[in-house]
Amino acid sequence: MGPAPSGDDRLARTRETGVLAVLRAPSPEAALDAAEAIIAGGITGIEVTFSTPEAPAVIRELIRRHGAAAHIGAGTVTTRAQAEDAAAAGAAFLVSPGTLPDLTHAMRDTGRVVMTGALTPTEVMTARDLGADVVKIFPASLGGPGYLSALRGPFPDAPLMPTGGVTPQNLGAWFEAGAVAVGAGGDLASSAAIAASDWADLEARASRFAAALAASR
Repeated sequence: MGPAPSGDDRLARTRETGVLAVLRAPSPEAALDAAEAIIAGGITGIEVTFSTPEAPAVIRELIRRHGAAAHIGAGTVTTRAQAEDAAAAGAAFLVSPGTLPDLTHAMRDTGRVVMTGALTPTEVMTARDLGADVVKIFPASLGGPGYLSALRGPFPDAPLMPTGGVTPQNLGAWFEAGAVAVGAGGDLASSAAIAASDWADLEARASRFAAALAASR
């Protein structure tokens, strides 16, 4: 297990990366090929979900291949064992779709950047109270950038990461609304493209996201 980030540096890499591709694949091989295509397209943040078989092995291999050039973490973390396995594989961050006290504590125990899911103000408060570094607003498509902006009122200092409904067309609006970063699923790591092994399509999708990210800065 590599060194955990600390202090003000904990979120620096996430902010710099900007977009985390939420990667769900039917096999470790497909996950690796998909990640390579996305990275080649210019998006270097990869969230390997635990719905992908052998997710820790995929994380470990991506880190071996890319080192510090990519920001690799684990998603759909729902158990302590998954959090520990992902951290042992070298994941820089751990993402859970919701916020449960025991799970959040287990994620924090790894020393990795912790991102837990919330939607309502009460859930945002709970995530922050439990020590989440980033609150994943999911599914963000329900409220759009306007909802994220509204949350910034009572939570001006909370690092919020919308996931769900993020596209190249609205990427700038999410950042204008106050996102620290965004999670991009189907519009970036397309399940249909992965199933068809259409790596050129994935690379093109990533290129569109990368261009939109550059334009938003």
